[in-house]
Formats: sequence, C-alpha cells, structure tokens
Amino acid sequence: MSSTPYLWPTAPVPSLPVRGIDARLPVRRIFCVGRNYQAHALEMGNSIDKATMRPFYFIKDAGSLAESGVTTPYPPGTRNYHFEMELVVAIGAEGFRVPEADAGRLVYGYAAGLDMTRRDLQQTAREQGRPWDLGKNFEHGAVCGEIVPAAGLGVLDNGRIELRVNGETKQRSDLSMMIWNIREIIADLSKFYHLQPGDLIYTGTPEGVGAVKPGDHISGHIDGVGDITLDIGEPD
Repeated sequence: MSSTPYLWPTAPVPSLPVRGIDARLPVRRIFCVGRNYQAHALEMGNSIDKATMRPFYFIKDAGSLAESGVTTPYPPGTRNYHFEMELVVAIGAEGFRVPEADAGRLVYGYAAGLDMTRRDLQQTAREQGRPWDLGKNFEHGAVCGEIVPAAGLGVLDNGRIELRVNGETKQRSDLSMMIWNIREIIADLSKFYHLQPGDLIYTGTPEGVGAVKPGDHISGHIDGVGDITLDIGEPD
C-alpha cells in the first residue's frame, strides 16, 4: 500500500517520556486553565467567584511543547518573559460530556509543567480585547516533565507545588488551592470538546509568577509527581 504523498516531510509527532516504560506519550492538544488559584487571580488584578463563574481556557498548539531539562532561547517580541508552574493532567481515554464522578477514568497520568508567558504581549492583548495567542502560544512555551502514570495516585486533590529561579523560591502552594479541581475541569472542558488520548491539561498556576532573563535556571516540583527544569538561553 502506497503512503500519502506530501509536498515536504511531515513534522515528528510531539511526545513525552513516560516513567517506567520505553513508550512515549504522543501529545494531541494542550489545553490551559486560566486563573485557577485565587491568589494568582488577585495578583493579575482579578477575583474569582466560583459560585457565579466557570473555568476559562486557552490553547497552546502541540508544536509549543518542550521537554524538561532543555535550554530554550529567550523568545522574540517580549521584554517580560514569565514562568508559571502547573500540574499537567494527561488524558488517556475518550470522553465527551463526562460527569464529574466519572472524570477520573480519563486521567492517564500527571506531569510537572511550565506555562511560559510573554506577559507584556498577553496584557496588551487583554487590554485591547484581543486573543492571548501571541502571549501564550509560541515555540517552547509549554514545557513538560515526564508523565507519571496515575495508577496508585488516583485523582490528585492535594500536594505541594513550588518553583525556584536560580535556587530562590518564587512559587509555593498546594494543589488543594485550585479553584476548580481536576474532576471539575475535565467535566467542564468535555462539554466543549471530545477529549482524546494525548490531550494535556495545564491546570493553572499559583501566585508568585515573575520574569526571567537569559542565564536563569528554573526548577519546579510537585509532590507525588516529580520535577521539572528549564534553562533560559540567549535570544535567537
């Protein structure tokens, strides 16, 4: 059987290592939850009332994925490049309009992630009522550690999450401080998308986000999940 002809070679499938096995997890889509820790929402000038509001999302394409441990260039177009430490949920089963009580069956595993952000571009877009794409969706903007299978961990409801820059603690909180927990996020997101194996959900960042510069070393940790590192290189 002949293969489909393309005008040029197709790009490799973005993927991540999985702890304990040789097979890698192919990444399909990257969903990100905005303002899911109250203290971070406040530092961004907002307050979240869970009783009257629902989660909101933005998307990073799979081409923005970078593995933990790499050095990435300081990105173009920004002078205010921020880190955001997050728990990442890897989806391992199909789901559409999933009840909260059944949401756990979609979880394949977890990872430590960095939602890197061109904050000045994001803020300009927000002030002008425009999409956040330039601020959020760019090369190397979704950094992720190895996937830890959920077997034995269940659906995570708590655990320390922290980030350091050059050894100095910048973010420290607990997963229990998320406004919308993992079950709620999956159930809500599945009202709008047919979730598929390989989808990643970045679940939001605690307070303490800030800027980094070339030469900085970022290290993060989530209890029960693992670590992530990133070095900021010179601009291209």
